[in-house]
Amino acid sequence: MIETSELNDFLHAPEIEELWDMHQRRMAGYGFDRIMYGATRYRSGQSLGDSDDFVILTNHSTDYTDVFVGEGLYHHAPMVRWALDHDGACSWSVLREMAESGTLSRQERKVLEFNLSNGVRAGYSISFLSVSPRTKGAIALTAEEGMRQHEVDAMWKEHGDDILLLNNIAHLRILSLPYTSPARTLTTRQREVLGWVGDGKTVQDIALLLGLTAATVEKHLRLAREALCVETTAQAVLKASFQNQIFMMEA
Repeated sequence: MIETSELNDFLHAPEIEELWDMHQRRMAGYGFDRIMYGATRYRSGQSLGDSDDFVILTNHSTDYTDVFVGEGLYHHAPMVRWALDHDGACSWSVLREMAESGTLSRQERKVLEFNLSNGVRAGYSISFLSVSPRTKGAIALTAEEGMRQHEVDAMWKEHGDDILLLNNIAHLRILSLPYTSPARTLTTRQREVLGWVGDGKTVQDIALLLGLTAATVEKHLRLAREALCVETTAQAVLKASFQNQIFMMEA
């Protein structure tokens, strides 16, 4: 049973690191000792967008993530494919069904073999409800080594509703907290000028408000566009707001 105090801890975590630490420990309590969360706001057609813009959180070893994420193996992972087309929770028992039906491609079988070699055998995937066609978030919950899928399914039958609730709360909280790669983190001044642009101010307005020259404001906007890898200031405002780098209270 989930305690009210636990939900409050999730809802009031001030930063992703603290929230993720709590979530790891809670999922481990159910037998999921390795978890991987991923989200994008830049999905387009068959593309998930630039991987540098993904939110990826995991406690898998670097030996695993360097290949699964770093070498792009996730592109061909059957459960990632499932998550892109569905919402809700899914037992990994479907992988056996896919393998037995002969519907897996050579690349998908390669992913399964890699997972098995790394002790990723039993678990559940949760695909979160998307708020737009361009967004998608999911989490893979890997059971402890030695735990069989039928044991995971039995545990899920008893605690699945609570696990689903905790993961949905964690997902919504992650989306509300700042997260970006170091290379795309804006400076305080860049966030400030983008925030004013988002409020409808012109370059001249911003210069007057901040006591800067128009040329200096333009420079900060240019550097913000470069940091976010976008072409226009409007795109920079949108991307920075998606990443919660602007329009938020300072700590």
